[in-house]
Amino acid sequence: MRLKPVPDPPADLDALREYQRAVPLVPGDTDDCCARLRRRRDLPDRQTANDWLAFLRALDLVEETARGFVRADAEPTSERVREGLREEVLLVPEALAALREASPEAPLTPDDLFAATRDRVPRHDRARNPDWEAAWRDRAARLLGWLALVDLAAPVGGDPDATERSEGPLTDAGYVAGDAL
Repeated sequence: MRLKPVPDPPADLDALREYQRAVPLVPGDTDDCCARLRRRRDLPDRQTANDWLAFLRALDLVEETARGFVRADAEPTSERVREGLREEVLLVPEALAALREASPEAPLTPDDLFAATRDRVPRHDRARNPDWEAAWRDRAARLLGWLALVDLAAPVGGDPDATERSEGPLTDAGYVAGDAL
């Protein structure tokens, strides 16, 4: 089963490492780990912390043991993040296929990715959130930001420095296949 939550991508892998370090070395239950993530990374709520915990687990940067969650003895390298995204995150294969078809003249936007994957949004997400389309458009933007972080996607057009200055995904940015794709 692939993971649905996709938190805002960090500015770089060093920032991702800080999220990983916020998870304890000694196993703790979900509530303890989420509280620690919230405190150490200044996250707004438990749900955001829980999404980060699940996402770090998908990237093999956190492990779930019988006694709870623990920081994995693994570095957040581009290769590890690429593999985790490809293998564990919902709609990444579709995003990668769409990026292969994109060009600088017709880049893939978050709206394009949402349109291409709209029918794959789980039915229960549609039913429980009256604004599910906006939520999944935002998710598409975050997902493209993660793919760009590890060179599976490359932003095109607009201000080339905007991606570096942005803390979150650029919702109107266009992307093409990155060097690692």
